[in-house]
Amino acid sequence: MTGTDVASAPKRGADFLQLSAAAAPVRGLTRWLADAVRAAIIDGRLQAGAPLPATRLLADDLGVSRGVIVEAYQRLADEGLVSARPGAGTRVLGLRPVNPGRADPAAGRSLGRTDPVRLPQRWRAAAEIDLSPGVPDLSGFPRAAWLRAERSVLQRASVADLGYGDPRGSEWLRKELASWLARTRGLRAEPDDIIIVTGVAQALALLAQGLARTEGGIAVEDPGSRGSRDELAYWGLRPVPIPVDDHGLMVDELAGTGLRAVLLTPAHQFPTGVVLAPRRRRNLLDWAATADALVIEDDYDAEYRYDRAPVPALQASAPSQVAYTGSTSKTLAPGLRLGWLIPPGRLQASLVEAKHASDLGSPALPQLVLAHLMASGELEQHIRAVRQRQRSRRDALLRALREHLPDARVQGIAAGLHLLITFPEGPADDTGLAERIASAGVLVHPLSWHRQRPGVPGIILGYAAHSPDQLRDAVRRIARALASAAV
Repeated sequence: MTGTDVASAPKRGADFLQLSAAAAPVRGLTRWLADAVRAAIIDGRLQAGAPLPATRLLADDLGVSRGVIVEAYQRLADEGLVSARPGAGTRVLGLRPVNPGRADPAAGRSLGRTDPVRLPQRWRAAAEIDLSPGVPDLSGFPRAAWLRAERSVLQRASVADLGYGDPRGSEWLRKELASWLARTRGLRAEPDDIIIVTGVAQALALLAQGLARTEGGIAVEDPGSRGSRDELAYWGLRPVPIPVDDHGLMVDELAGTGLRAVLLTPAHQFPTGVVLAPRRRRNLLDWAATADALVIEDDYDAEYRYDRAPVPALQASAPSQVAYTGSTSKTLAPGLRLGWLIPPGRLQASLVEAKHASDLGSPALPQLVLAHLMASGELEQHIRAVRQRQRSRRDALLRALREHLPDARVQGIAAGLHLLITFPEGPADDTGLAERIASAGVLVHPLSWHRQRPGVPGIILGYAAHSPDQLRDAVRRIARALASAAV
């Protein structure tokens, strides 16, 4: 039964939350049901562990299609409010507790280095759909594969594996990574060249601390990740903006700056999504060799490409000038805090020493599990499945944008987990527009948050964590907010 059939159908109801089809809207059944269950979780009527009715039973009670129930449950799972397990049905996970009297340090924040600043709480409170960039599809985490790998690892792990080990990280993981990165990214690295870190954030922190002792500034992309820029500044470096155009970082502008370090995302630039053009790759490496400079390559979102061939990492062409870093934050989950750093040989010893002084080494068990997933081929299978799902979400978002915002310029289509929408003839204040969009129930990042210098206004839309139906709803709201801003 479709939403349009409800008005003429006999009215039914369910004991569960006293839901009545009579109260359902003619359209938007999925959202109506998800809102009702979410409200019950928030106000405590549904406690953690409480079961939700089987989809077929609830559909029969309400006289609606089972697909409506399935999609509503999936929305709640995407939000981390419920979890479905074979044989156990769908159960409430509940809300993460916050200590009374203390502000939640994560409140109003999205995940990852792409989160520039603490989002205004009034935006967060009004938003129903969070399209902040940098948030992966956490509902798709391969729980079963991870659990199998963890059991296998624990059965075979030695005492030494669980003790204080090499600060560079697990030898097994470094061997698997060397093979994986050579095969998938074209890197030239031996296991001993790799340092396991707690995400790209720690890689940047270790590099910045070393650079700050000899360098005053570092070149960064503009626009570029505000989170990365703020971290470099925290450790004592002055981020110097270098413009980005349709061919990537404008490398020629490095000349004359006196800088000897640059951070960039060449395979998939954040936030524009462009690829560093071949000529500029060569010019960048020539500049680095001439100036004896360090290129920090953040291999951001390199796994997710849809309409173009893979772009080799810069490190493969100049391992003595490039510090390469990546992580599992987008392929698995940011909460794992697993990443890797492959620096030039001259920096290796000092960075290993700094890593040891920082934390004595990354957590052992997650490293062993990741090594198992790589060795078994399960990580690659997972990435392929996620890539296919994200392609369908990107396509749904693109179709909605073409329908509701046909005049907007859309960038970053070919790869990644977000799109950039710019408005050359639209409102100049994209922060005000983002606030208006938040009032309409959708959280986005204004492009100006990721700029140091003035530029074309725009908004950044992350699509990884939402279903096609949610993305279409979000675009309709954005279009209404944009139309009201033009009045």
